Amino acid sequence: MKLGMFMMPVNDHRRDTHTVLKEDVEIAVACDRLGFDEFWIGEHYTTLSEPVTCPFMFLSNLIARTTRMKLGTGVVNLPQRHPVQTAAHAALLDHLSDGRLILGVSPGGLVSDFEMFGVTDLQVRREMAGEAIETVLKLWSTEPPYDIRGKYWTLRLEDYHWPDLGVGAMIKPYQKPHPPLVASAMSPDSGGVRSAAARGWGVISANFVPVSTIKNHWQGFSDGCARSGREPGPADWRVARSIFVAEDDAWAKAYVRDPEGPFAHYYGYLVTLVRRAAFHAIMKSGPEMADEDVTPEYACDAFSVAGDPDSVAEQILALREEVGPFGTILMTATDCLNETHKAHQLASMRLMADEVIPRLRRALGDRAAA
Repeated sequence: MKLGMFMMPVNDHRRDTHTVLKEDVEIAVACDRLGFDEFWIGEHYTTLSEPVTCPFMFLSNLIARTTRMKLGTGVVNLPQRHPVQTAAHAALLDHLSDGRLILGVSPGGLVSDFEMFGVTDLQVRREMAGEAIETVLKLWSTEPPYDIRGKYWTLRLEDYHWPDLGVGAMIKPYQKPHPPLVASAMSPDSGGVRSAAARGWGVISANFVPVSTIKNHWQGFSDGCARSGREPGPADWRVARSIFVAEDDAWAKAYVRDPEGPFAHYYGYLVTLVRRAAFHAIMKSGPEMADEDVTPEYACDAFSVAGDPDSVAEQILALREEVGPFGTILMTATDCLNETHKAHQLASMRLMADEVIPRLRRALGDRAAA
């Protein structure tokens, strides 16, 4: 079992942008110091609550500040970038980080970004995302001259290809043939999960979906692997949850439900956002659940894992038993809000790394041996 941190981020938009970005970097650096295996950062252009506009830039800022953990784009929204930029920026980051990049990709996830970029149609975004990643892979696997024609982008580089100067060629990634590719998954019965599995990619199950949806993701992932003759394995599946660990079990459980706390802020923002975007069905425990029952309080209860180290380890093992054998558990970052909450978050991360993960590894090793 590996441990990672998934940071959208979701910051309080009323706070100073410079301050919250510095705190986000501080949390990322702490992940490496505590022994986290991975760190993931999102990409959003048009919200002060999620102010990281370029995951490549954010992760580049971490290279010299960290030593071991993998750096994941969580995710690059492919329709909102030219494929040449995606290919070039990812390859550069892969080199600068000595091959620590994991490239997470998606069709996008924020309605205000969709409107700003003029890509509000879901089917169009999916088509663009598919074409974009195919183009990126062609750029990484072939040499100029280029003549790549698609529905949304046409790439041509023939007249100014001067091999004696290196002009016209693009850098290839450090990792061969390219960095690992990972798709994000939110919807039940996701076709994207099956497609990702069939192509040899990994999958991240989002933290704000019910357990039944996560279980469907593993089933879809297994089906997609079978289509391509690939064996589905834990190493290719990551599950994100809101996790809080403290020495006192009862206090930890109460903390995630505190209406003034960071988890209430996180889900207060997220629930309001998806409800206004008419996308809140992904959070429902079932189709029979009423719209008005999708509340921050419901989300804190349904999507959080909280308690002392023994309790949290037991809950994660139970989740894994129910949904399938994911190989990485991703904590989800919240806003620090203030110094007191930041201290609680850092303490929770330390307990997760030092006490919960060793318990999980011992338990899973014992089960494998049995």
